[in-house]
Amino acid sequence: MAALGQSIIRNAIGLALFAVITAGTIALTHAFTQERIQDQVRQAEAGALLEILPEDLHDNDLLQDTVNVGPSDKLGLDVEAQAHIARQHGTISGVILPAVAPNGYSGEIRMLVGIADSGEVLGVRVTQHRETPGLGDKVETKKSNWIYSFNGKSLENVPSDQWAVVKDGGQFDQFTGATITPRAVVSAVHGTLQYFEENRPKLTRTEPARDGDEN
Repeated sequence: MAALGQSIIRNAIGLALFAVITAGTIALTHAFTQERIQDQVRQAEAGALLEILPEDLHDNDLLQDTVNVGPSDKLGLDVEAQAHIARQHGTISGVILPAVAPNGYSGEIRMLVGIADSGEVLGVRVTQHRETPGLGDKVETKKSNWIYSFNGKSLENVPSDQWAVVKDGGQFDQFTGATITPRAVVSAVHGTLQYFEENRPKLTRTEPARDGDEN
C-alpha cells in the first residue's frame, strides 16, 4: 500500500512538472512569435516610410521624429498612434500619418499617407490588409500602380465630391470585380487630408517633438 501511494505521488509530481514545462514552453514560443511579428511590422513600416519619403527628401530619423495622433474618426484610429515628421535642413518636408480604412471587403486596411506642407499627397502605402488575392490586393504596389493615383492630389485640386471611385461619381478608378476595397481606401485618404488640414499647426511645427508630446 505504501509503495502504491509513493508511486501515485511520483506520477502526480511528474505530471505537474510536465504541465509546468509545457506551459512555459508555450508561453515562450508565443512571446517569441509575437516579438517576431511586431519586428516584421516595424520593418515593413520603415520600408513604407522610405518609399513615401525617400532619403533625398529628408535628413532626420523618421522613426524617431514623431507626434502622437488619435484617436480620430478621420484617421480611422480608435487608439493613439504616431505620425512621422520629415525634415530637411530644419524645414518640414512632409508628414506621414497612419490611417485605417475600417470598411475594406475583408476588414481593416491599414496604411500610411504622406502629405507635403502644401497639403498635397506625397504617397500612400498599404501596410496591412486581408483583401481578396487577385482583386482587392491591387492596393499593393507590387500588384498594380493604382495606389500612385493619389500622388499630388489635395483638398485644393480635387473637389470634395470627387473623392470617390468612378462608379460613385468620383475620379478614382475602381478595380475590375472589386469596388469595396478602392472605395474604402479613397475615403480613408480623403479623411487623412482633412485631418492634416485641421491639425496643420501642430503637425508642421518646426521644432522636433519631445518625448511625451501629443497632438
